[in-house]
Amino acid sequence: MAKTKQFTIAVDNQPGAVAGIAKILGNAKVNILSLLGTAQGKAGTVQLVVDDARRAKKALDAARIAYAETPAEQYDLPNKPGALAQSLEKLAGKGVNLNSIHATAAKGGKKAVVVYTIEAAEWAQAHFFVDAGWGALDTGHGRGVST
Repeated sequence: MAKTKQFTIAVDNQPGAVAGIAKILGNAKVNILSLLGTAQGKAGTVQLVVDDARRAKKALDAARIAYAETPAEQYDLPNKPGALAQSLEKLAGKGVNLNSIHATAAKGGKKAVVVYTIEAAEWAQAHFFVDAGWGALDTGHGRGVST
């Protein structure tokens, strides 16, 4: 379990929009660990997790790029069929509402990485992660950004 920050940035749905953000962060020596981009019509949203949130905020602020910063959790799960479903079913059973989620795994890799923000951190902390043997969940009390 890793406590992290997720940045959500509104973008125009046009060529180079995400590349511009990646360049700004790369020039600031910020490594993007996870990224999800979606678009509908002329607008889009980019959600990302970086290795240095403080440096990312400084770079985005300097470039005058508006963003929302949300507490998030990053977990490693076994990279096998049903592992994600099992984990998510436990969260749902405890009444935890996910505001955003994205996951990835390399083909043939042993682990999958899941990043999500939640609305009901106290439910997850009190029930799911301790039951699963992952320890307590500490997300602060951020509300997340709905997707």
